[in-house]
Formats: sequence, structure tokens, C-alpha cells
Amino acid sequence: MTDAHTDPAVKNKLFLMMILEIAIWGAWQVQIFNYMPMLKFEGWQMDLAGSMFAIASVVGIFFSNQFVDRNFAAEKFLALSHLIGGAALVGTAYSNSFWPFFSCFLLYGLFYVPTISVTNSLAFANLKDPAHEFGFVRMGGTIGWIVVSWPFIFLLGAKSTVEQMRWIFLVGAIISFVLAAFSLALPHTPPKKGGDGTDKLAWREAFKCLGSPFILVLFLVTFLDSTIHNGYFVLIGGFLDKAVKLPNNWIMTITTIGQVAEIVTMLILGRVLVKIGWKWTMILGILGHAARFSVFAFFGSPEWQWLIIAVQVLHGICYAFFFATLYIFVDAVFPKDIRTSAQGLFNLLVLGVGLVVANFWLGSLSRTHLLPDGTVDYHRVFLVPTGLALAATVLLLFFFKPPTDRPEEAKQGAGAAH
Repeated sequence: MTDAHTDPAVKNKLFLMMILEIAIWGAWQVQIFNYMPMLKFEGWQMDLAGSMFAIASVVGIFFSNQFVDRNFAAEKFLALSHLIGGAALVGTAYSNSFWPFFSCFLLYGLFYVPTISVTNSLAFANLKDPAHEFGFVRMGGTIGWIVVSWPFIFLLGAKSTVEQMRWIFLVGAIISFVLAAFSLALPHTPPKKGGDGTDKLAWREAFKCLGSPFILVLFLVTFLDSTIHNGYFVLIGGFLDKAVKLPNNWIMTITTIGQVAEIVTMLILGRVLVKIGWKWTMILGILGHAARFSVFAFFGSPEWQWLIIAVQVLHGICYAFFFATLYIFVDAVFPKDIRTSAQGLFNLLVLGVGLVVANFWLGSLSRTHLLPDGTVDYHRVFLVPTGLALAATVLLLFFFKPPTDRPEEAKQGAGAAH
């Protein structure tokens, strides 16, 4: 553990980078599954569009992350990616039939998804004490998700039209163009060259790390947790609209209660990691999912609106205590020259495989688990992610044995993933 602190000017730039990065995503994520039915897309089409991040993640692990790791300055990659991604979001907004919509949305994803790993790696490369300072920087992403929801109170209606709803993509495009310009002001982060004997393909080196039992277990748990996490976004819009009967233009803002709680959780994450270690911090994050989905399953009706709104605070624990901890853990134990690809390896689950399963499996449950009146049986639907969270908890508790228990021990364990 080092006592060095990052230059505040650098840290503030990284903080603003995260605000803009995650705001692009937050602009469309919550409402897209309420928007696509307006365009009369079929169920499989919505599942495919919802799985766009998965396709982009696969491409990212084999190309984009490898490219940035060893061949491209991170800040220049971000500038180009967000310029193209913003233009693609404009095309998405004005596409009314499925294939033009999906083509533009996929193009956006192919350039946006790799930037999630790149922004994490750029932050880690420029922070002197990532275990303590990354929580503050990543908190910027949480603030971005919160702030971007507020304009939609005015841009959308209680029952929004197609013309109003397309703003979810246009707002994302505007922010993407802003970040493209701002990226050029970020700290120069050159590519990392592998040493002698290192595989020239960084992604292949990252995959080799799965030979370590503790990383394989974490990989499986990340798959389960990413399915649960993505299932929340697949189901939450329809659940709050149809079952809980909340106004359409307030849905995004209500979901950001979880992001407000995430800010608090991020601020204490460093201390929690030092106090209870990697394993128990991640377990608390997964148990947050189990608690939240249990409430959705048993209290998902208009008379329990207050409880459904209140339980959104658990999102902070769910995200920060598992996913932010995961990113810090990867940075601590993976070899330096493949860390971007290692982040991409886990994002392959977070934004890839888990996302596909959430869309095609949990998304289909909302169309097949129906009550006699034709409405979704959310009780049965939400019991599924609750069970998955409990299974992931068991895996972590009994089978995850990392080489370091806490961040301050990471130096001794660095490279153990090899």
C-alpha cells in the first residue's frame, strides 16, 4: 500500500471522464425496452437488440482491448470511438424499422463497449493508489447515470410518444460528442508493450489466467452476477410501468435512487475492502441482489410503491461491492501489460454472455410467465434471479480462495494470475 496521492487535477479529469462515459449508457438503458414495443418490434428482435452489448464485447476482447493494450494511446482511442458512437446513436434515434435500428445500434456498441474497459484501465494507469482512489473516480460514472435521467422528466411524458422517446438516443449522442472532444484533454496513456516471452495476443494471455482455480471461480460467479444485474435492466422498466403503475417520465429518475446509494457505497468501498477483504465484499454485493429481487417478487404491486422505490437503494451495494471490487481485484492481480484485456475478459461476461442470457432467458420469462388476465407474473419471474444470487453466494463463500485477502496484500500476490 502506498501513501502517494494522485494529482487532484488528474483525478478530477478522470472523474469527469467517468461522468460522461456512463451518462451515454444511462441515457437509453432503462427505457429502451419500453421504446422498442412502440416500434412494433417482435420479441426476438427486442432480445437481439438488447444483446447488442454482448456482440460488441466479443469483438472487444479479441480486437479493441488487444489493440489498446499494446498499440494505441488510450485517450486517442476514446476520442475516435465516441465520435463514431455518437453518430451511430443519431442514426438509431431516427430508425423506425428493425434492421436499420439494429445496424446503427450495433455500430454504436462496437465502438462504445470497448471504451468501458479502456476508461477503467486509463484510470488505473494514472492513479497512484487505485484501491483507495478508484472508488472516487468510478463514482463519477454513478453521478453521470443520475444526472442524465433528469432531463427526461421534461423530454418524456407520463405516456410517452415515439417522438419523445427517441430522445433517449439523442441525449446519449450529444454526450458522446462531448466526451470525444474531452478525451483529447485526458492524461496521455501510451500502449504497454509485452516483455520477452509474452504472448503477442494480450487477450490470449488473459484467457490463460482462467487456469488459476480462484480466477475460474470468480469468472463463473461474474457470469451469474452479470446475468442477474443485466436482468434488472431488462425487466425494471416494464415492472415499474405495468405492475407498480409508476408514471413513465419518472421511471428513469426513480431507478437512479440506486445510483445515489452507489455514491455513498463507492466512498466507503476502499475502507470496506481493507476491513473485510475481497471475498466478503463481493458476497455482500451479491446478497444485495437477492434482497432486492425478493422484494420485487413478493411486493410488486401499486400499494407497495413506497417499498419498491425504497429498495432501489440496494443497487449501490449490488454494483460497488461486486463489480467495482472486481475491477480493482483484476488490476491488483493481473500482469500489467494485459490488464486492459483482463478487464475486457470479465466485461465479456458483464456486458456479453450474462447480457445475452438475461435478454433471451429472463426477457422471455416476462413473455411466458403470465397471469390469467394476460399480465406478467412478476412473482415467478423475479424468483429466478433471486435463486441465481444465492447460488453465486455459495460459490464465492466455499470455492473462491484468492492469493491475497485484501488490497494492501496485492503487491505480494501480483502476477499470481499467471
